[in-house]
Parts: sequence; C-alpha cells; structure tokens
Amino acid sequence: MPTAAKSADPGPALPLLREFLNFCRIEKGLSANSLQAYARDLKRFGEFTGLPATPESGALAPELTTVSGIPGRETLHLYLNSLYRSGLTGRSVARHLASIRSYFGFLLQEATIAVDPTENIATPKQWQSIPKFLNAEQIEGLLAAPDQSRPNGLRDRAMLELLYATGLRVSELCSLRMSDLEAGFGVLRITGKGNKQRLVPVGRPALAAIEEWLRSGRAAMLKQRRASPYLFITARGSAMTRQMFWTLIKGYGKKAGIFHHLSPHVLRHSFATHLLEGGADLRSVQTMLGHADISTTQVYTHVMRSRLRNTIDEHHPRA
Repeated sequence: MPTAAKSADPGPALPLLREFLNFCRIEKGLSANSLQAYARDLKRFGEFTGLPATPESGALAPELTTVSGIPGRETLHLYLNSLYRSGLTGRSVARHLASIRSYFGFLLQEATIAVDPTENIATPKQWQSIPKFLNAEQIEGLLAAPDQSRPNGLRDRAMLELLYATGLRVSELCSLRMSDLEAGFGVLRITGKGNKQRLVPVGRPALAAIEEWLRSGRAAMLKQRRASPYLFITARGSAMTRQMFWTLIKGYGKKAGIFHHLSPHVLRHSFATHLLEGGADLRSVQTMLGHADISTTQVYTHVMRSRLRNTIDEHHPRA
C-alpha cells in the first residue's frame, strides 16, 4: 500500500518536493489530508514558476532563487496576485503562502537555496468570518432525517448524533475505530491534527444511537464479510470517506429543509456555539475541538456577540 506521502506526491514539479513531503509526514507528523493540501498548493506554484531542478540532485542552486530573471520575491508577488485574480479569498491565498513558506524553509534548512524568497512577504489580511451554525430546531430536523428502519440509516443517525455531540472534524469521525470508543466511560479517544490525541466526552443520546447502530445495523451491513476495525463502515466493510459523508449530510439537510451551506463543519460549529451559549468556558471548548491555539476557538465569541447584538436590536425598546 502506498504511503501517505506518495499518495500526496504530485510529481517532480518542484525540486526536492518528494523529500519535503516525506519530511512533513515523518518529522512533522502531518496527516494525509494535510500532505495532500501541501502537494496541491505546491503543484500549482510549481506550474506557475517552472522552477527547474539541477540534473544530479534535483536541488535548487543558490542562484536559482530567481525565476526567469525575476527575483524570487517579485515572482511570489506575481503568483499571489494570480491567485487573487483567479477568485481565491484572502484566507485561501494565505494558506497557499503558508505552504510555500514551509517548502522554502525546508530548502533553506537543507542548504539547497541561499535566500528564502518568502522572507518579509506579508501574509494576506483575512476578514474574520463568523462560522455558520444550525439552531436547535434545525439540529433536531437533521438528526431525524435518516431512515432508521435501514442499517445505513442507523449508521447515519449515529454519525450525525456523534458529530453534533463532540464537534469532531469529519476526517476524525470517518477514521474512528471500534477501539476508540469507551462507551462505559462515555468518551472517545481521538487522534487529531499532528497525531495529537485527546479525550472527548460523548453525551447519552449519541451513545444510545451508536449502541443501536452496533446492535442492529453494523452486523447486518457487514453480513458475511470479514470483520472491520472501523466504527462506521460502508456496505463493503471499509471506512466511510469524507466525500461520501459530505454527500450524505447535504442530502439529509435537503430532507430537513436546510438547503444552504450545510457541511460536516457546520455541525462542528454548532457544537461549539451551543456549548458557549450554554455557559461552557472557552478553554474547555478549545480542548474538545482539538485547537492548538485558543485564538482559533475565539472566533465563536464573535458568534456570541453577534447574537447579543441581534437580541438587543429585536427586543430593546430603544435599540
């Protein structure tokens, strides 16, 4: 079976790209999804710049920190401008620049370039967007959408319940193994970004939905197939993919009358928002979401302020 780095490898569009992806996988412990994102970003950058490799080692010579006679820094500005012209948002452009920074930082560390062309290039400003989330009525409608008379309906109900109960990332949800669930203690053992592990408590409704899936749905779906280590499986006994679950949740959203912008991440946002509305402290929410930096979690305080503003506007006599 190919390694995560090989599956993410877009080919030798840039010098030492395979080595960089292997470094990210082995030394930095990045997930397959992160590796694929790096590979996509750097493939696009490589196609724009046409950076060549030296015949022997595939390494950049120091003088090749310029592209076609244009200084590397100027080339990067041209590339970032091309991303804006293609319609990417500031957030997406910032992500592309972060990928390029990491790549050139690796080349500098390996002494294959003399100057880092990303040095002193400012990260694009990003507007802080308020996360989209569902209200309690929409949540109830979504959870009731799967047909629980069918094994796949029991599975989908359990996945939706668990996603809303824990705020997992969709990749974390789909990769859950049977051994990750400690039903007796009501917790999940999650391996998140950077292979960091955390324990997340699970509420009773989600545990009940999982128990029903395991009792009445999972065995029926496996049938005569060999055992699977994954908690949520497809008819073939394999783990569900992120893309498949994304399609399922959009379908259930339409059934529940939720037509716009519904994704697994909306349930993650709903989990965090409803916790804070219920009085949970920000540090606890940060821990459960698996955020490395609390500033990432603080975006949900903007949701709270927005709701307070709307409440005043609607109900105060002199608003």
